[in-house]
Amino acid sequence: MDRRELVLRFLLELVPTLGIGLLLGVRFPGLPGRLAPPLINWGIPIGLVALLLRAGFQANLLTAALMAAAASGLGLLLLRLPALGRWIPDGSLQLGCIVGNTAYWGLPVALALLPPDAIGFTIAFDLMATLITWSLGPLLVDQRAGSVRQQLRILATSPAIRGLVLAVLVYQTPWSAMVAQWLWWPARLVILVALAMVGMRLGLMLRRRQPSPVRSPGLGVALVGKLLVLPFAMLLLASLLGLPPLLRDAVVLQAAAPTAVSVLLLTEAASAGRPEAAEAVAGLVLWSTALALVSVPLWWWLLSGPLGS
Repeated sequence: MDRRELVLRFLLELVPTLGIGLLLGVRFPGLPGRLAPPLINWGIPIGLVALLLRAGFQANLLTAALMAAAASGLGLLLLRLPALGRWIPDGSLQLGCIVGNTAYWGLPVALALLPPDAIGFTIAFDLMATLITWSLGPLLVDQRAGSVRQQLRILATSPAIRGLVLAVLVYQTPWSAMVAQWLWWPARLVILVALAMVGMRLGLMLRRRQPSPVRSPGLGVALVGKLLVLPFAMLLLASLLGLPPLLRDAVVLQAAAPTAVSVLLLTEAASAGRPEAAEAVAGLVLWSTALALVSVPLWWWLLSGPLGS
């Protein structure tokens, strides 16, 4: 399959699914709340089991997780620079610059554009990103971190953690290959439903408000940082470390993912008296998701074309 066919498959999988989810979110505002619990509790973990068993457990999974930590670390260091701190003064937007939608967006992207061997790298990246989001997130958004017990509880209920544990247990059995085969298509369906959930969340944002980059100071810089600067930093770091092309491609595309909806949820929970903060983050989630439909294929073209090996 050539590059044009892969990009077409990427768009045919993501755009209609996001669009259907957006329309459902606008028409049925209560639907995401009803679908989210079973999707998070059962769908995503089972889907990750199938994807991990199919991809296999590789030594470079730890490297992918460390690259996710490096992405967040680099982002935070850059945001500590005085100039960038003035351009993006709000902690919620700063978090939105470094936390991508690696689970609901990154997995469909990896499935559409990368070989099956890259799925494990994508999931390892998402696991580390989940750890960072729920540990550093409250600190940046609310200027305080949650208790260790709260953070451990949130991480324990993460679908990525549960999927990893289930996959490790099944991997030890003689039926792991058969289970992976049985769950493959249900796993693909779960990932598409998860992507539709992103569209539903966007639909709810449009129903409640009309986010505008003009009205949100720092939003334009945050968009550039999330979609361009952070993946470029990952590409530079991967090149300096001499990472294999498949691992490099996986971590760069995950770094290029749009801002995670979890950043908006954290902001809404912490900014009851500051509705403008939630407004700005809603705009960042909405616009980064829309622009990522163009920027992510461009990053993949760069990786598979001029930088391909």
